[in-house]
Amino acid sequence: MSQTHKAAAMSVCPSCEEPLEEADRFCGACGYDLSATGRPPRSGAPEAGRDAAEEPEEPASVEWPAAPELDSSDLPAPVHLPTDLQGTDSGGSELPADVRFDGPPSDEEFRIAAPDPRTATPEELASTPPAGTKLCVACRAGHVDPDGYCENCGHAQPRERDHMEQELDAVAAVSDRGLRHHRNEDSFAISSAALPDGSAAVVAVVCDGVSSATRPDDASLAATRAATEALHEALPRGTHPQQAMHESIVAAAEAVNALAEEPETAREHKPHQNAPACTFVASVVTKELLVVGWIGDSRAYWVPDDREAPAARLTEDDSWAAQMVAAGLMSEAEAYADERAHAITGWLGADAYELEPHTASFKPDRPGVVVVCTDGLWNYAESVDEMARVLPADAARNPLHSAQVLVGHALDGGGHDNVTVAVLPFPVPQSGAGSA
Repeated sequence: MSQTHKAAAMSVCPSCEEPLEEADRFCGACGYDLSATGRPPRSGAPEAGRDAAEEPEEPASVEWPAAPELDSSDLPAPVHLPTDLQGTDSGGSELPADVRFDGPPSDEEFRIAAPDPRTATPEELASTPPAGTKLCVACRAGHVDPDGYCENCGHAQPRERDHMEQELDAVAAVSDRGLRHHRNEDSFAISSAALPDGSAAVVAVVCDGVSSATRPDDASLAATRAATEALHEALPRGTHPQQAMHESIVAAAEAVNALAEEPETAREHKPHQNAPACTFVASVVTKELLVVGWIGDSRAYWVPDDREAPAARLTEDDSWAAQMVAAGLMSEAEAYADERAHAITGWLGADAYELEPHTASFKPDRPGVVVVCTDGLWNYAESVDEMARVLPADAARNPLHSAQVLVGHALDGGGHDNVTVAVLPFPVPQSGAGSA
């Protein structure tokens, strides 16, 4: 068996147990040389499902509650925050040019320059690799192979999505690979749009690729782009923001579904088998309305500027734990302590169940911020009280700094997952409207 086939036969790194991809030659977490062993995957491992770890087995006696239906033509009246909301405390493509990447040095810093033939010795000319050869950012000596690994030390080279930050006037977002994953499978998009009355609306879309699926990073990126485009088409036309949110989730689902039909997916799996997938959460904030939409277990929180007032969670997880609680089979503490807690029951993807977008609108009675995030953050600040404590007091005035603090909190807590967060102040400042 060739070294490549040995590496492909493993599902986790023998050294640190980090999940591996089929073509990995080195572990992206610890740099372990996968060609040095032919260790097979752990025996008895279940077939990958819609969880980053394992697919849970449903108890035979459970009768799952039906998901609520949304009549998109008859939208419910907005809920007034915070008093009326009974929240629960349960637990490789092109990117926009204005996204800032804080992490790896520029490629040019680690590219070899050709020696000057007028001054170089014959030995130097013979031993110098071709001009433009990329050097490892870790050892600064080894050459980087086409797969992005150092041929000397095996270190995985940083990708452009490893750490991303973006800030507009009234919204900011930060995304980080975390400390355990070998790539960032999250994606976000933030923007502003002009409404027909001349006021501004601010949009944030955050998606979390399902790690056990094919091409999770492409799925999250496709979903954020499609949803943002749909919102920017609907809002200026005067479409109610909650209806626009519903349409954006449908557009995101169609974009992710399309990935299952592409040749790149077919090379790994048949269409609709372990298809590209992601979760979804988004928010639209105007001068008087707050709208959220979601599928999966990415969340939105409301934190008022007055920290004496109660905060709230605006979304309900599509997860095993949430269904156990809703069915009355477990308490929240019991459900979220179970190893199956984070297995999701709803997602965007060609192999998902029937798409049932969740949307809700609110009319907060005081200023505050909306925190839109993946589980890479809320795993370390699960309850609304914890989220409010971690969020800086000046979040409405400094959304980028606040997003940075929240991501830092997740990394300090262990950073076991990709972490992405957007912070949207409410109400939206009406100094101007546009798109970005």
